[in-house]
Amino acid sequence: MRIRLRRFTLTAVALLTAATALPAAAAPAQGRPERHPSHGGLSAVVRYTEYGIPHILARSYADLGFGTGWAQATDQVCTLADGFVTVRGERSRYFGADAPSDPALSSASRNLAGDLYFRGVREAGTVERLLATPEPAGPSRAAKDLMRGFAAGYNAWLRQNRITDPACRNAPWVKPVTTLDVATRGYALAVLGGQGRGVDGITAAQPPTATAAGPAPDADRTARAARELFAAESADMGSNAVAFGGATTANGRGLLLGNPHYPWQGGRRFWQSQQTIPGRLDVSGGSLLGTATISIGHNARVAWSHTVATGTTLNLHQLTLDAADPTVYVVDGRPERMTKRQVTVAVKDGPPVTRTQWWTRYGPVVTSLGASVPLPWTSTTAYALNDPNAVNLRASDTALGFSRARGTDDVLATLRRTQGLPWVNTIAADSSGHSLFTQSQVLPRVTDDLAARCSTPLGQVTYPSSGLAVLDGARGDCALGRDADAVQPGIFGPARMPVLKDAPYAENSNDSAWLANAERPLTGYERVFGNIGTARSLRTRGALQDVAAMAGRGRLTVRDLQAQQFANRVPAGDLAAADAARACAALPGGTATGSDGKAVDVSEACRVLAGWDRTTDTSSRGALLFDRLWRKLTATVPAARLWKVPFSAADPVGTPNTLDTTVPGFATALADSVAELRAAGVGLGSRLGEHQVVVRDGQRIAVPGGTESLGVWNKVEPVWNPAGGGYAEVSTGSSYIQAVGWDGSGCPVARTLLSYSQSSNPRSAHLADQTRLFSGERWVTSRFCEKDIRSSPALRVVVVRERR
Repeated sequence: MRIRLRRFTLTAVALLTAATALPAAAAPAQGRPERHPSHGGLSAVVRYTEYGIPHILARSYADLGFGTGWAQATDQVCTLADGFVTVRGERSRYFGADAPSDPALSSASRNLAGDLYFRGVREAGTVERLLATPEPAGPSRAAKDLMRGFAAGYNAWLRQNRITDPACRNAPWVKPVTTLDVATRGYALAVLGGQGRGVDGITAAQPPTATAAGPAPDADRTARAARELFAAESADMGSNAVAFGGATTANGRGLLLGNPHYPWQGGRRFWQSQQTIPGRLDVSGGSLLGTATISIGHNARVAWSHTVATGTTLNLHQLTLDAADPTVYVVDGRPERMTKRQVTVAVKDGPPVTRTQWWTRYGPVVTSLGASVPLPWTSTTAYALNDPNAVNLRASDTALGFSRARGTDDVLATLRRTQGLPWVNTIAADSSGHSLFTQSQVLPRVTDDLAARCSTPLGQVTYPSSGLAVLDGARGDCALGRDADAVQPGIFGPARMPVLKDAPYAENSNDSAWLANAERPLTGYERVFGNIGTARSLRTRGALQDVAAMAGRGRLTVRDLQAQQFANRVPAGDLAAADAARACAALPGGTATGSDGKAVDVSEACRVLAGWDRTTDTSSRGALLFDRLWRKLTATVPAARLWKVPFSAADPVGTPNTLDTTVPGFATALADSVAELRAAGVGLGSRLGEHQVVVRDGQRIAVPGGTESLGVWNKVEPVWNPAGGGYAEVSTGSSYIQAVGWDGSGCPVARTLLSYSQSSNPRSAHLADQTRLFSGERWVTSRFCEKDIRSSPALRVVVVRERR
């Protein structure tokens, strides 16, 4: 192994040295480098293989960041530039204050709110302080070099290239960026589940003008809204991942299937690459746009993926206010004055807007967590938002540690050392046959005991329901405290994290850690991490059924992972379609009454449902009808009334079950579904791929998979457009997919797929090439080892170098 590594290192160094020494006249050709000189001293070699996947070769972390920034800009310059406008707080300046904001980097509903928040972060010097914090609490030198290099590479691309994407061609908001801009983008991702969730409430918070106490939030209603809010995050941007231990595989080595569900548009897309510093780093996978590290990927010995976790990443402190001044709060009988942050934002076609934000020892005052969770600031009470990820700029170091790991033990050690992941679980497998699941995320240190002692009446309802703690901010003994092994105050240390090592399988589909393995349930963690003994989602139940059966069958290979990804089995269909078809056939006269009171002939629907193959393959007939029926049924019939057999913690995978077709909503939903499809000109038994598509470069591309409510592993959330003949776009769903194993050769056996392709530029050759693969359920064979990269028939080498 040492000999092989040394030979690879020497080959790679020779290539890098030779490539950067090539004459400026070197012409673009297969395998022949293109030169892109710019100012400075950073350089990299970018070797492109099939589907525009870059393999970035560099001599240092700064050089690697340079090559990554340059290559990302090649594919996604407009999306990147749009995000940098966001984190600089300049959207109102260029796009107008009242226009909808960028949803990729915060929950702000309008540009002005997002700008006020990010300008406040900038003017407070928040990210600069984090960059200056020594590791391990702050980022390492390598992580900062990557950010610096990324900014330089992005800027070099802007200087050297003409933008062809009409989304930002000749736009004044496409400008050079700084290391601070890159770091702030990482900061925005870190606080997405905390301050980022409360941007509207933070920027709108102003002291009350009336002296009346005002109404307190309705506890039960707020608890329901909070539960739905935090659940929606996992559902909208979720994921599946499973790691199989060596006892279940054909060769005793591990296997990993990662299937993150992320937006198909905008700044939270993945982008695929390989990053290599000879002798120091060699990793391949998907990066979130604007970041310089591999977020989800594999190296020669270990593979990992992430799923959005159930941990509640923020808590609230309920403030008791001074009777004479609502900007003064009391802690242990002593008054403390809130800190004022005045922030000014430039606005297009109008004067600048100045607003005041109010901050406390706990964090900013917030008046809502989205429209459904109001937190009114009255003359007696206010709420402060605590987000422990607001001092966490360590995700890059976590990613680097994974990239250099030699096994799952190194992955776990990295998580314990850096504690950099804000809102995801980690699932990993390695070439020695080990598997790992852990919910190692940065969470407020709210123990069940602390919540019992310190919850306000509102918190006594919200904490059991959603994990959202509302603590008494007037008591010093209600502070979050510190674990001895934690990298920062106020968060849980690694010893408290749910961990499952070396199970036959370890799986997560965005439910809590409880059933990472149904035969080895995890318990004993605090409520803020997630719940125990409650009903699982249909996607979790279907996934556990599938992977447990795979583990029981044994002799697994990468091919089995590929088959699981595109099995497109519909758990909801397996549970309910037969009952629905029988109930449909029993309707008198073959008719049902819709919600508009009109009778609808549903007899054809009965036959279609009975003959449906219970999949969401593009060729499946009946999938679209069941999809529309199921959406309407679950939207109108409470979950408790949907099933005849209720949930049982003794059988959490098998229950609830048996559709109750006697509920009045069933026949109504059936009638409405049939009427809706007919009005849209959609045949009840038409193939799914005829009506679930995306349009790229004027061509319709069929999309396999199904929605969250159906429980399909290969999740897609399509956008209903009846005037367009069905589903004509996908908002979120399967994104960077990887199936990874090992065969002892030194080169991982890896198949990957980026469902929405590398570029969003309609003039790019890589706008939809992998999307067509996704449509046909085909994969990309990873070119990880040097011999495989060099043998690519599509090989194109680009040298990017700065000149001083």
